[in-house]
Amino acid sequence: MKLQHKSGLRTLAVSAIALTSAFALTACGSDNNTPGGGGETTQAGAGDIKCDGKGQLLAAGSTAQKNAMDLWVQNYSQACKDVQINYQGTGSGAGIEQFMQGKIGFAGSDSALKPEEVEASKKVCKGGQAIDLPMVGGPIAIGYNLPGVENLVLDAETIAKIFDSKITKWNDAAIKKLNPDAKLPGTAIQAFHRSDESGTTDNFTKYLKGAAPDAWKYEPAKAWEAKGGQSADGSSGVASQVKQVEGAIGYFELSYADANQIPTVDLDNGSGKPVEATTANASAAIGEAEVVGTGKSLALKLAYDTKAEGAYPISLVTYEIVCDKGNNAETLGAVKSFLAYTASEAGQKAVTDKGYAPLPEEIAVKVRETVDSLS
Repeated sequence: MKLQHKSGLRTLAVSAIALTSAFALTACGSDNNTPGGGGETTQAGAGDIKCDGKGQLLAAGSTAQKNAMDLWVQNYSQACKDVQINYQGTGSGAGIEQFMQGKIGFAGSDSALKPEEVEASKKVCKGGQAIDLPMVGGPIAIGYNLPGVENLVLDAETIAKIFDSKITKWNDAAIKKLNPDAKLPGTAIQAFHRSDESGTTDNFTKYLKGAAPDAWKYEPAKAWEAKGGQSADGSSGVASQVKQVEGAIGYFELSYADANQIPTVDLDNGSGKPVEATTANASAAIGEAEVVGTGKSLALKLAYDTKAEGAYPISLVTYEIVCDKGNNAETLGAVKSFLAYTASEAGQKAVTDKGYAPLPEEIAVKVRETVDSLS
């Protein structure tokens, strides 16, 4: 059974991963945190961390970044005992909603903010507004549970029809055509999607709409629009169902496929050679992205319909939704301290084994500059 490999994370081309850009978090609004000071530099086993501030920093959102966030928080907390960071993987939609209500310091999202959301954020970011800062990029893997079938290949049109309940058996003619040597059973397809609003769903449906517009009639959105299929909460929930249910298929970040030892689909992107879901291949697709953000926002427009050889088109860039100005003065020191670690060489290296691409140095420098400018 083919599983994903992580060795490619350390051999990414700088030109490709440069666009996976920056991870920056901040506390805006009205977190109930206690004031703190600090400035002590300590060692956390993952590099030097300059601790600052005290109290609790609340955040929520993207499950795509949850595995990276857990490791960062763990390393930071070992060094900085006076700061408690609580990140909940509630999904991008829920995270943005809480951010706009001033309930959390920052939101993780797999999709950039809409113009109306940026405008609404001015109520939370006093004297400023929310900006999109990319953290890391990576593939949205399509995992499946079909014993005896290895190296499964699908294309955008077939995937669209599977998730729209138009293809319901694994031995369907369309799947057979893409896998002529595979012994495909007549097992019923159990397609799982996210039940919560999700940037992962948004990116997945953008791929379906961009690469198979005739087969996928729905508009991309964080909420699942197609009829049929089954739902599960969060990427972890979808991955768990795929692992347990024979005949299942679902979408989630590569790290969840790795962690659960779930085989993933190779994509026929039209280049003539199927493309595996790896970070390096996703970075090749992200390398074609266009920067569309303005000001300090670094929002990207991804090329979901790429036909470049070796480019895995179902990719995402995970953003941190932050205030450029108007941060909570009581938590600002701790926020900057935490961000300095996550954007550091040590912080970036720490998550490479979690299925994420580290920032190239020139992008990390921009992140550090942005962190330093938060006010």
